[in-house]
Amino acid sequence: MSTEPRRSATVSIPKGVSLTVRGRELVAKGPLGSVVRPFPGDILDLAVHGTTVTLTLRLPPNRKEAQALLGTWVAHVRNVGRGLTLGVEAKMKVVAAHFPMKVAVKGESLVIENFLGEKYPRTSLLRPGTKAQVEGEFVILSGTDIEQVGQSAANIERTTRIRNYDPRVFQDGIYLVERAHVKEAN
Repeated sequence: MSTEPRRSATVSIPKGVSLTVRGRELVAKGPLGSVVRPFPGDILDLAVHGTTVTLTLRLPPNRKEAQALLGTWVAHVRNVGRGLTLGVEAKMKVVAAHFPMKVAVKGESLVIENFLGEKYPRTSLLRPGTKAQVEGEFVILSGTDIEQVGQSAANIERTTRIRNYDPRVFQDGIYLVERAHVKEAN
């Protein structure tokens, strides 16, 4: 096994997805939409050759931070490509032990009414490109960007956080059951 640090990595992207670097942003377009993500252009080079992308480090490759950065961006490019062709999904469960909650999608936000018997509804904004759907006791989040879907799920979970009560007794809330993942190909 070689311990030689990698200077570059190659990632295959699905057909129909195009990647470009515009200034300090990575712009990806695919069949389901487009994703714009900040890109460290001063540290990494991105070269597209057909359906493969080569990421090359501009830093000395013998540093742990440089290797970690390269691996992180390989995962980002892979997730962006697969998310634009298959889509991303996260699943959350509504738990109402004390008071029946009413959860509804209104525009670009998720509205939770009667949470612990509160008079005013709690609202959680969905991140751009994320759609929510309420199916019984489950909230299903979907989109094309895995980071936006995951952040929307975290925002919803934080909106229903309970303070100053014993969490063993008051388990009400909306909790993540399946974290954000790329949908399986049919």
